Amino acid sequence: MADTLKEILLDSSRRPSVVTDLEGLVDAEVSDKGGVSGAVVKTGFAAVKKIKPGIIPSAVDTLLDDFAVALEPFYGDYRAQGGNDFGAYLTSRSDAAADALLSVTDSRAERSSRDSIKKVYSKLRPNGKKNVEEALPRLGQLIDKHAATV
Repeated sequence: MADTLKEILLDSSRRPSVVTDLEGLVDAEVSDKGGVSGAVVKTGFAAVKKIKPGIIPSAVDTLLDDFAVALEPFYGDYRAQGGNDFGAYLTSRSDAAADALLSVTDSRAERSSRDSIKKVYSKLRPNGKKNVEEALPRLGQLIDKHAATV
């Protein structure tokens, strides 16, 4: 098993597979959303993908390095504890893990020169933490999967 997320997620030979799997994670998380807010998320997600095909893998690839850095302290602690389920580990620290991941997208949105991006992000951000927390088990499992291949 690799010692760092950089070794697991960012290695050039594995990165395309990681991006593909993360795109699948995003698709699955959106698909699982229910209720009125879920319908809004699904409709918006479908529209974005139709208007700009390839935007999800491109965004994942762009953010991946920063996400790896944000999660590295969690992964280091998990490894030091001899953990065997990173998804469960992240879930047990969902508040801090979600904040770490959202700090990446918050920073990216803040630095954007496009007002439209800032406006859309500010509308989505209030539910962002809940959505990220719900995705942590799958994210941890995905990282475990890739760690096992290193």
